[in-house]
Amino acid sequence: MKAIRSVLSVAVCAVFLTACGSNVKLDDNKAAVSTATQNPVGGTTGGSGTTSGGAASTVTSVDLTKNQADDAKMQRVIYFDFDSYVVKDEFRGTIDAHAKLLAADRNKRLSIEGHTDERGGREYNLALGQKRAEAVQRSLVLLGASEKQIEAVSFGKERPAVQGSDEAAWAQNRRAELKTR
Repeated sequence: MKAIRSVLSVAVCAVFLTACGSNVKLDDNKAAVSTATQNPVGGTTGGSGTTSGGAASTVTSVDLTKNQADDAKMQRVIYFDFDSYVVKDEFRGTIDAHAKLLAADRNKRLSIEGHTDERGGREYNLALGQKRAEAVQRSLVLLGASEKQIEAVSFGKERPAVQGSDEAAWAQNRRAELKTR
């Protein structure tokens, strides 16, 4: 029974994907994308921007070099709470953006450096920094990056971002840094 359901699921997916074909034209660094869709009036829109039922469609140009510029501007630091290696929701966008870049280019490599504040022993902080780096790595892999593209390392409290022994300094030192290799 399970085998029949699996075969039916694959067949339904194949039919759906075949029916949802699109016309993609590429030239150098731009891509014009259009799809044939049913408009509310009853006609279909084609890739030329005209319709047979009265509504107009548009073709959107996409700049494929934008990813290179976005890569340089992306946030590369993820901060953690005290004694924690849980990735906060506020950094979900940062991780998602890096995962998309890694998934799009399987030759890209990323190093994640885990850091802690100065409190705690050397061994404890090295272990906590490693857990922070690995937590970010797991998030990237879950969002489409390959585990082979990512290296997680810990520096513990050895490389502080800022000097100081107050909460403001400690908060900036509890981090994971994403660095392209």
